[in-house]
Amino acid sequence: MYSHIMGMDDECWDILEDGVGDLKLDGEGAALDRKAHTAKQKKLYKKHHTIRGILVAALPHKEYLKMSVKSTAKAMFTLLCSLYEGNKKFREAEATMLVHQYELFRMKEDESIETMYSRFQTLVSGLQILKKSYVASDHVNKILRSLLAKWRPKVTVVEEAKDLNTLSVEDLISSLKCHEIGLNEHEPIKKPKSIVLKSRGKSTKALKALESEEESTSEDFDEDPEIVQKMVMLSNRLQYLAKKNKRFLSRSSSHKSSRKEEKGCFNCKKTGHFIVECPDL
Repeated sequence: MYSHIMGMDDECWDILEDGVGDLKLDGEGAALDRKAHTAKQKKLYKKHHTIRGILVAALPHKEYLKMSVKSTAKAMFTLLCSLYEGNKKFREAEATMLVHQYELFRMKEDESIETMYSRFQTLVSGLQILKKSYVASDHVNKILRSLLAKWRPKVTVVEEAKDLNTLSVEDLISSLKCHEIGLNEHEPIKKPKSIVLKSRGKSTKALKALESEEESTSEDFDEDPEIVQKMVMLSNRLQYLAKKNKRFLSRSSSHKSSRKEEKGCFNCKKTGHFIVECPDL
């Protein structure tokens, strides 16, 4: 807003900060004695409505309703600052929070330089708005300290080859991006790994699940708790079905044998011997 208004007329910004002086305005910002104004007052009054019109046009309708009762551009601007920037105490608390985040800023795992720098710029912009900005050398040192351990050789090279007090943030980021391309080209080949879930039953075979590709240099495998839980539930379900099927087959075989005995067993009338016939076999 400041650049836009100053580009139009620097006196318009003075009206926002200082007001309209001794001009008497009604609730809608209109002059009560406009015809009695001097040439200087008429010029001031015209510029006041120019800047007030810019504010009204820039605000959404809901936001304009909050300050429609304000007659001067200065009163509207003051209310806007109070609503969106807060009072002095609030700004100081927010600035303290951003400074703390700045000091704890670190690059995340598997995060690119571009993504990391975007987060850093957002943080720096917030500090600048609250007038808690740092100099360029502070940013350079902070970015170098926030990099991951695998960047340590590159950090050492930069610290030895460059003057950190004169190195710009843009040049540093460009250098880090070039180094990142080389790191990505030499990434180790990934290979699939598998996990084996032990069965609770003795007769049930262990279930195996292939995991997605993982770096071959990684020795520890981080199991997804949700996947592990599902696999355990599946293993228990298969064990239950196996036992149920086994009991069913046992009962079916016993029932079938009893029926054969009822239908196929009799005494021979001639010899008196016990004869068993199994027509189903």
